[in-house]
Amino acid sequence: QKYGYFHCKDCKIRWESAYVWCISGSNKVYFKQLCRKCQKSFNPYRVEAIQCQICLRTRCSCPQKKRHIDLKRPHRQELCGRCKGKRLSCDNTYSFKYII
Repeated sequence: QKYGYFHCKDCKIRWESAYVWCISGSNKVYFKQLCRKCQKSFNPYRVEAIQCQICLRTRCSCPQKKRHIDLKRPHRQELCGRCKGKRLSCDNTYSFKYII
């Protein structure tokens, strides 16, 4: 699981996701994500490890994070290539909440 940055060239929408699934040891993405506006599927233009951007650890207790992650915001299953149409969501099977 990695953190990805997305950009829809048609709608000019940008988004970030902590639910980017890559082949182990690489940045090759398994599942695309859909643009919420035009419903076209995209790979992220950049992926990085899910880690604190201040101390560069996977588990940290930094009081402030550089990256804005809202833990209360639900995972958008209908836009996720991995869990779209499945009963279990990515955030139920494995979650960055336990890493950061």
